[in-house]
Amino acid sequence: MTEDEILSEFRSVDALLEGHFLLSSGRHSAYYLQCARLLMNPERAGRIALAISQKMPRELRTEVQAVISPAMGGIIIGHEMGRALGVDAMFVERPEGVFALRRGFTLAPGTKVLMVEDVVTTGLSSREAIAAIEAAGGVVIAAASVVDRSAGTAELGVPFYPLIQLNFPTYASDELPPELAATEAVKPGSRTL
Repeated sequence: MTEDEILSEFRSVDALLEGHFLLSSGRHSAYYLQCARLLMNPERAGRIALAISQKMPRELRTEVQAVISPAMGGIIIGHEMGRALGVDAMFVERPEGVFALRRGFTLAPGTKVLMVEDVVTTGLSSREAIAAIEAAGGVVIAAASVVDRSAGTAELGVPFYPLIQLNFPTYASDELPPELAATEAVKPGSRTL
């Protein structure tokens, strides 16, 4: 899928929002990608996952033994990546502020894991999810996402395969441009700050 095709998919379901948004990273933006709307159609979610998997080297795809994604945003795309790769899909969640495997999910020591996100902005959630997977005995061999908002600057510590890289500017609270500072930020994501 080309960048234009991917953005067209977002626009077709009103998942590319414009306004003033407070992102899960704590940064502000004039744009928000609502991947939940993009992925709400199972057929579309499957196509997106297949397109992500095709960006990964074939050797890597064959090494993956499990897919793990952070809750909430990564659950749907993680599940579809598991289907695309023919492996189990699990998720980490943070009921007490720190990611962990729960709900009976376990990893055999040394299990080769692909960590999958919906959107990466700073990479903080991804790094936290990777740390939780490693604490549970997994070996994260790569990461993937639908969108890399960092345009390639997020460092995850493993090879990273986003479907699309975008450079929508983000801002700290004390560096907002006047047009954003004049409006109240909306927090459409799943994580409270």
